[in-house]
Amino acid sequence: MVQSIDLDTAKELIDAAEQKAEEIDNPMVITVANSEGNLIAQHRMDDAWLASVSISRNKAYTSAALDMPTHELAEPSEPGNSLYGLQTTDEGRMVIFGGGYPLLDEDGDVVGAFGVSGGAVEQDMEVAEAGVSHWEEIRGE
Repeated sequence: MVQSIDLDTAKELIDAAEQKAEEIDNPMVITVANSEGNLIAQHRMDDAWLASVSISRNKAYTSAALDMPTHELAEPSEPGNSLYGLQTTDEGRMVIFGGGYPLLDEDGDVVGAFGVSGGAVEQDMEVAEAGVSHWEEIRGE
């Protein structure tokens, strides 16, 4: 059982995501956090948006804090739904659109989180999913 993502693994996951970002020709900010949402590593590609630094980190934080991908929060956070206003909580760190994913160990426990920002939400998700897929490969899923 993995306790937490280490720095070398975080850099490997960032490299996998960066390859996807280069493939789609969109510079991104890529963040890996531990299971508590605290930063392990972050990489800002050349020409990636400055705002994406905090957005990607907050996506990773949200995924770790709530044990779920950030895109799954969009509908429950709409007016009238049970999580309406979620994005205004936790000092504004909650992100309710795609690009954040928890990293799970073989038992399904969150051991880290991935956050990507810099493009359209679909692009952020695609790049983040490349990092998550690499995580699943190296942990033997």
